[in-house]
Amino acid sequence: MTVAHPDTLRRARRIVVKVGSSLVTDGGRGVDATAIGDWCRQIASLVFRGREVIMVSSGAIAEGMKRLGWTTRPRQVHELQAAAAVGQMGLAQIYESQLKAHGLGSAQVLLTHADLADRERYLNARSTLLTLLEHHVLPVINENDTVVNDEIKFGDNDTLGALVANLVEADALVILTDQQGLFTADPRRDPAATLVTVAEAGDPSLEQMAGGAGTSIGRGGMLTKILAAKRAARSGASTAIAYGRERDVLLRLADGESIGTLLVATTAKLAARKQWMVDHLQMRGTLVVDDGAVAKLRHGGVSLLPIGVVEVQGDFHRGDVVSVRSLAGDEVARGLANYSSAEARLIARRPSSDFERLLGYEAEPEMIHRDNLVLA
Repeated sequence: MTVAHPDTLRRARRIVVKVGSSLVTDGGRGVDATAIGDWCRQIASLVFRGREVIMVSSGAIAEGMKRLGWTTRPRQVHELQAAAAVGQMGLAQIYESQLKAHGLGSAQVLLTHADLADRERYLNARSTLLTLLEHHVLPVINENDTVVNDEIKFGDNDTLGALVANLVEADALVILTDQQGLFTADPRRDPAATLVTVAEAGDPSLEQMAGGAGTSIGRGGMLTKILAAKRAARSGASTAIAYGRERDVLLRLADGESIGTLLVATTAKLAARKQWMVDHLQMRGTLVVDDGAVAKLRHGGVSLLPIGVVEVQGDFHRGDVVSVRSLAGDEVARGLANYSSAEARLIARRPSSDFERLLGYEAEPEMIHRDNLVLA
């Protein structure tokens, strides 16, 4: 767990800031204009110093619950979506007024996983966000809870924050929460628990330390933040997890001060197309491969051939992103399928010399070409 403290945040030029429901709504009592105003003041200061900032904000459902007079979070999807629709109005209004007071324009951006799972919409979202930054307009992003269902949900805004960091190739992700950071154990139960000040993003031991659900207002816990940091690190973004009500927390983090937990990215940035494949949360299908194929893929620089595929799961089309898994169930890679699931079942375990006879046409020899493959 010993990682040299880098100058990561002080050097970060493009930063994604995520704030959770409990902070935004003061524990569920409604949008906290004072707290949001303070974050907006700090963000404006960073922007005027030459930084680029994107905000990912929870709180729409919690604000909607308050406006509708609901004291407990509903379970019915249509009620959650109604609360989001009502609350989104208040959330957008407060960010707009507070940012305007500090000399910044704002834009509301609502996303679903479907927006990022489609290559064209992914690029459109990226272009829109980068254009807003060029015009010194602060994007305020939330999941489009009014229309999402389980199939297209991100699951929590920690995940959304990481995906946005990947989308715009941010240098850092800052997750503001109602906790001081990641502890070695639950400090409420273990008095010997200590704060993890710096570690490597993706370290498996971090997931063992974290755990438990979030508050009754939010849905994320510390584990979702650790997993978000792991995801953000895939595009080279380090993650800071810090207490959102700490005085000038964003400014001090940006100045390089050690606050909360810093999870350092050690991976190189992926090419945009491969990052898009990595960011898929739901796969359309799975290719189970034998041990020989796993060894070759992990060695790097090779394509996946049909002869190494032992099972085809799911229903997918040519060009869809599919998961490649070992016989033990571990994800080995992801890639763009050259064949539909029906075609893949026909040619699995077969040499390329059989393809024309099996498919009725001459086809590509690879199930997934190496240029369209990224290791997990």
